[in-house]
Amino acid sequence: MNKNSNRVQPVGKLITFNPTGEFYFNKGIKAYHQRDYYKSLKYLQRALALEPGEPMIACQLAVVYADIGEYQKSNELLHVIIEELDEDMVECYYFLANNYAHLGFFKDAYYHAKLYLSLDKDGEFVEDTEDLMEVLSLESDELEEEEVNEEEDLITRQEQARSLLESGNFAKAVEVLTKVIQDYPEYWSAYNNLALAHFYLGQSEKASEILEHVLSNNVGNLHALCNKLVFAYYQNNEAHVKEMAAILKKINPISIDHQFKLGTTFALIGEYDTAYFWLKKIYKQGFQGDGSFYYWLSYAAYYTGNKQTAKKAWKKVIDEHPEKEGQEPWNNLEYKISGFEEHLSSILKRFESSHVEERLFATFLTSVSSQKDKILSSSAIQQKNVLTQIEREYLAFVKTGNEIEDPYLYVAHHTAEQIYTNYHPIGTEETSLYLLWFSAIMEMQSAGMLLKNCIASAAAIDYLWNQAKTKKTQQEIANQYGLSITTLQKYIKSLKSFMQPIYS
Repeated sequence: MNKNSNRVQPVGKLITFNPTGEFYFNKGIKAYHQRDYYKSLKYLQRALALEPGEPMIACQLAVVYADIGEYQKSNELLHVIIEELDEDMVECYYFLANNYAHLGFFKDAYYHAKLYLSLDKDGEFVEDTEDLMEVLSLESDELEEEEVNEEEDLITRQEQARSLLESGNFAKAVEVLTKVIQDYPEYWSAYNNLALAHFYLGQSEKASEILEHVLSNNVGNLHALCNKLVFAYYQNNEAHVKEMAAILKKINPISIDHQFKLGTTFALIGEYDTAYFWLKKIYKQGFQGDGSFYYWLSYAAYYTGNKQTAKKAWKKVIDEHPEKEGQEPWNNLEYKISGFEEHLSSILKRFESSHVEERLFATFLTSVSSQKDKILSSSAIQQKNVLTQIEREYLAFVKTGNEIEDPYLYVAHHTAEQIYTNYHPIGTEETSLYLLWFSAIMEMQSAGMLLKNCIASAAAIDYLWNQAKTKKTQQEIANQYGLSITTLQKYIKSLKSFMQPIYS
C-alpha cells in the first residue's frame, strides 16, 4: 500500500481491498516476532494459499510448524521446497537437521547437517550447524558410518503416512504405505492404514481385501477388526455394525494402544458408554495422548453425562488445537477427527450462515446426506427468505432431481461431486476445500466467467487447496483425476483469480 493509503476517503466511495500473499506474509512475520506462533501460522497458511509456489513463504511456514512442535509437517514442507520449488534454498537442510534432532532421529539429523555444510560453506547457519553436529556426535560415535537404522526409517515413513491420512491426502498415503509394506511385508500397522486410505478414496472393496489379508495372516488383529467396524458404519451397514461391535465388546485388551483404539472406534460410531469405559480407563492410568484422544474422551464423557470430565478434556483439545474452538460436544455439531458425516443439526446450522458459499455447501451436503428428506422439510429452510435464486434452484434440484438449467450451478454441483469422490467422509479440514470451491464459483458468477470442465475444476481447486499444506504435486493431481498436466495447469491459472482467502 502507498503512503497515501490511510487518508480519509470521500464519503460514499467504496474502497476495495484485496490482500495479497505478501500482505499475509508480512503479517505472519510480525506475529512470529511477537511470538504469537498460532496467529503467524494462520497468516502464513493464507499467504501460501495465495502464492502456492513461493518458497520463501513455504520456508517461513515450515519454521513456524517446527516452533509449535509440528516437526513432521515442517519436514514435509521443507522437502517440497527443495524437491519442487527451489533447490537452491539449501538452508532447508539446516532446518531439517534441527527437526530430525528434535524427533530423536540423530542419524537423519547428522546427515542433513553435514549436507548443509557441504552446500553452503559460508552460510548463515554454519556455526549453528557445527554446534548441532557436535551435540549429535555425543549421542553416537558411529553417526557417519552407520546407515539409518531400519526402525527409525520405518517410524519416519509411518509418521509421514499418518500425517497424510489426517490431512486427507489419501492418494499420497497409498503411495507411501504401499512402498512400506513392500519393504516390511509383516508390518501390519501399515496394512491397516493402507486399508483406511483406500476406503476414504472410495475403494471399499480394495480396503476390505487388505483387512482380510491382515486377519488371515495376523489372526485377531485388533486394529483390522476396528477398521471393519468403521467401514460398516460409514457404509450404513447396520447389521454388520452390530455384528462387529458385539465381537469387539468381548475383547479385553491389556495394551493401552489397543484400549485407545477400542475407545476411539466406539466413540466414532456413537457408542459412548463403551467408548468412555476404555478412554477413562487409560486416562486414569496416566495416558497422555494427543489432541484426538482428548477430543474423543470429551465427547464420550459428555454423552454419558460426565460433563465435568468432558470440559476438562476439551480444554486439552483447545490447548493443542485452538482452531477447534466452537466444536465442543455441547454445541451439538458432532465433528469427528478422522473423517465424519455431517449430521442434521450441523447441516441446518450451515443454512443459517450469512455466507452464500456456506449455504451452498450445506445444500451439497444435503444432496449426499442419508437425512436429505428431513433437512428439506425442516422449517429452518422452508422459512428462509434470504436465499438467492441460485440457492433456491439448487434446493429444488436436490429435492426433485430435475436437470439443472443454470450453468454456474451445474458446474458448482458436478465439480463438488468430483471433489467428493476423493474427499469423503468430509472432515473438518476437508470442509475448507468445499467452501473454497463454492466461494470460487460465486466469484466466477460475479465476473461473468465460467470454467466448464468439472473434472479439471475439481483437480485445480484440489491442487490449490493442497498447496496451503504442500501435500501434492501437479503431476500427482493430474494422474489422480485423469487429466493432462497442460489442462490442469491451464485451470489452475484460471481458477487462481477467483480464489478468496476467507477460510483457512
